[in-house]
Amino acid sequence: MVPPKAEPAAKPSTPAKSEAPAKPEAEAEETDEERRRRQGKHRRPPRKQPLWRELLVLAGVALVLTFAIQHFIGRVYSIPSGSMEKTLHGCPGCTGDRVFVDKIVYDFRDPSPGDVVVFQGPNTWTENDIRDKRSDNPLVRGLQYMGSLIGVAPPDERDFVKRVIAVGGQTVECCDEQNRVLVDGKPLDEPYIYWEHGTPSERNQFARVTVPEGTLWVMGDNRDNSSDSRFQGGGGIRGVVPLGKVIGKARYIVLPPSRWRGVGDHNPQGDVDLAAAAWQQGIPAGLGVAAAWPVLWIGRRAKIALTSRKAD
Repeated sequence: MVPPKAEPAAKPSTPAKSEAPAKPEAEAEETDEERRRRQGKHRRPPRKQPLWRELLVLAGVALVLTFAIQHFIGRVYSIPSGSMEKTLHGCPGCTGDRVFVDKIVYDFRDPSPGDVVVFQGPNTWTENDIRDKRSDNPLVRGLQYMGSLIGVAPPDERDFVKRVIAVGGQTVECCDEQNRVLVDGKPLDEPYIYWEHGTPSERNQFARVTVPEGTLWVMGDNRDNSSDSRFQGGGGIRGVVPLGKVIGKARYIVLPPSRWRGVGDHNPQGDVDLAAAAWQQGIPAGLGVAAAWPVLWIGRRAKIALTSRKAD
């Protein structure tokens, strides 16, 4: 009798691995904001820049902005002579006025009678001048240039400041019985004139001149002490100033503080209408409106970027 085969012993049953309790759905879904906050705790704080480097960057940015503003928007000029007394104060060896000159206005219109303008002297004005030689030292030349940018040094001896009396196509002459300058045969109303010696002199007399198109006839307010279109280049047509030489319009006296004021632009021709057409006068406002949208858009984008960085 064959004995029955023994059944193999059953393997000990291994206990089933206990499953981790499921997290609540609210805890399982981690928001992007929480993840950014959790990851941000392990980031190293930004390294602080040394003070000298921050000052160097600040100085560089200031210089770039100064250069851009002075060359494209406006510039401060010093008044070296008394030819525009008493509107602008200046004299050799003294501290003259510092005047802010608007370089943008004449991009939209031509100078008008009564405007006080700064301009580069035409060749007929400077052909006999002897310019002071600038220093050969590069450092000194750099300081002179920086001084001219902020108005503590004359930018160029060949720059002048005068008042526009007549424009291209008009005739100008001196004078009527009351010693008033005539433009197109009509006497001018010039309340800004200053007679240094109290009364007009015969030196002020000049013959009739027809101002060529594209040029200006300019004179100083201090009529007894101003070398202007009456005398420069021998006078006459050689004394006019081409429009291309005009740098800008004198707007404000910025220094010294005791003389803070605007520079008057009384039109001596009174009822003569030399204004630009209405659509041309609206160009600056149109450009301002057109530029406002991109500036606003850039500002909003910058605000969004800064807000997201703060959240990080």
